[in-house]
Amino acid sequence: MSLSQSIDFDLDLINRYNTAGPRYTSYPTAVQFHEGFGAERYAEIARETNASGRPLSLYFHIPFCDTVCFYCACNKVVTKDRTKAKPYLDRLYKEMAMQGALFDKNRPVTQLHWGGGTPTFISHDEMTELMGKTAEHFGLLDDDTGEYSIEIDPREVDDSTLGLLRKLGFNRISLGVQDFDEKVQKSVNRVQSESLVLGVLEEARSLGFRSTSVDLIYGLPHQDRKTFGDTIEKIIKVDPARISVFNYAHLPDRFKPQRRIEEEALPSPGEKLAMLQQTIQQLTEAGYVYIGMDHFAKPDDELAVAQRDHTLYRNFQGYSTHSNCDLVGLGSTSVGVVGNSYSQNHHDLEKYFQCIDDGKLAVFRGVELDADDVLRRDVITRLICHFELAFEDVEKVHGIKFTDYFARELKELKPMEDDGLLKVSGNTITVQPAGRLLIRNICMTFDRYLREATEQRFSRVI
Repeated sequence: MSLSQSIDFDLDLINRYNTAGPRYTSYPTAVQFHEGFGAERYAEIARETNASGRPLSLYFHIPFCDTVCFYCACNKVVTKDRTKAKPYLDRLYKEMAMQGALFDKNRPVTQLHWGGGTPTFISHDEMTELMGKTAEHFGLLDDDTGEYSIEIDPREVDDSTLGLLRKLGFNRISLGVQDFDEKVQKSVNRVQSESLVLGVLEEARSLGFRSTSVDLIYGLPHQDRKTFGDTIEKIIKVDPARISVFNYAHLPDRFKPQRRIEEEALPSPGEKLAMLQQTIQQLTEAGYVYIGMDHFAKPDDELAVAQRDHTLYRNFQGYSTHSNCDLVGLGSTSVGVVGNSYSQNHHDLEKYFQCIDDGKLAVFRGVELDADDVLRRDVITRLICHFELAFEDVEKVHGIKFTDYFARELKELKPMEDDGLLKVSGNTITVQPAGRLLIRNICMTFDRYLREATEQRFSRVI
């Protein structure tokens, strides 16, 4: 078993360390975003990045869903009126023109992702137009070497959808499955047959999609080890390249759709942990590599390769292989990572529309990183992505003496080392098998903002 596959599921340690903490899809986290950072400063930074010649990554947020899944905490618009997509797309094209003008056209788009919501909510003609407009304003690749991915709801796929997406240049799909058990599906209003899901996966392979990814959720109503284990086994048989297994966090006070979930039907915390332990065992025994957090991948998948090569990183979609890109967020609520800054568009559609109609970018908040932020982001990224960190690698990049700069943090890691979560040997931190599920706790030690926080606004680490 390779380093990244080896996990010790120590229930005592998990219970002791299972506190709230960030997922570190960014550092600083979104809690630090503020409205003092706006569209003007974003535009200045974007233009400055042209000197780097770095490739671009584009994220498009398509917020529409035909039906609401009760567990969902995403920013979305639930409607059966498909005509509502056009006014949104019209603004998206205008935003794209404004964003495209900031970046040199010779900067290749090596990564592109449509998320939501449900991207396949829009019509085939609208999909074609959206990709065509993108090519007008950005340097899309035409040789299939980029990572162009889309989130798929199997219920929104007809006989020609996947063929069209492949023709448009998509070579990866991410499929929302959650659970195959019919009772569970009905309880969260996400009913889709096993044959439908598996049929989409098989068709994607036959059309030459390079990678298929499946999203599952544990902790939903009526789930237990037996039923969820059956779902895992069925997924293993169809052999997707990547599998994400997310923990359902029941927060009905924050997310209205969750109020329709029967709380008494939710599995107990003990049963959830047992489901997680069983899932890890099933997937690793089937040959999947534990990438970290919620993610598993086949050993030859780009995520696993990037982890071995130490080129893996995290962004707002999770683990990613394109760390050398500037990420341009397009659409309502989208987040960009351009230069040493994070930026976010308006969540509210009316405000998003108004900005675009006024000829302005919809960026309404963000944060510009200082040298300490960049340093700590590097440390956290190395730990959460690679499970190890060599002091000299950080010292060379940032011009610091690691043991001096992080003397307090190294002292605070000592109890974790005593508990077997990590090992500090010479000038290296190595996360041990017992610490990989608790990697967020280890990273939290290096989070200056968390140290200064007066309140917690995060989910539990497990």
